[in-house]
Amino acid sequence: MGRLAWPLRPLPDGRGEVWRWDLSNLAELPAARAALRSRLGAVGFPVQDQDTAGERLVLAFDELASNALRHGASPVVATVIAGSGGWLLNVSDRAPEMMPAPAVDRDPAKGGLGLHLVARLSVAHGWYVDDGWKHVWACLPSSIENRQPALT
Repeated sequence: MGRLAWPLRPLPDGRGEVWRWDLSNLAELPAARAALRSRLGAVGFPVQDQDTAGERLVLAFDELASNALRHGASPVVATVIAGSGGWLLNVSDRAPEMMPAPAVDRDPAKGGLGLHLVARLSVAHGWYVDDGWKHVWACLPSSIENRQPALT
């Protein structure tokens, strides 16, 4: 797999309903994913078998949050802003010195390709540091028809 940079970019201006999870360890991720699916259902998104856009958001949420919990520093805060045109996912942790580093030339069987996956699922992505927090973000469309290739 070729080199894919995770760009240093500020967070886009996101307006919409804010959903937030404070995470301290990987064991909390299944409950956070379930809560995200529940929120998607509450705002009218079909169940996971019928809606790939919602499942793509859940997958990106899981990848960025698990990366922060594995490679960052607690606390980890995962936020989804549900806007009219899509979702803004922002995951922050207290390890601003550890920039997101997509795996390069790794055997996919060994894992570690989450940043590549999120980049492909999103229409835009990036990261920045603010006041001692590293923020890794991605914008995802709320319908598969609205998806345009991510800018890298």
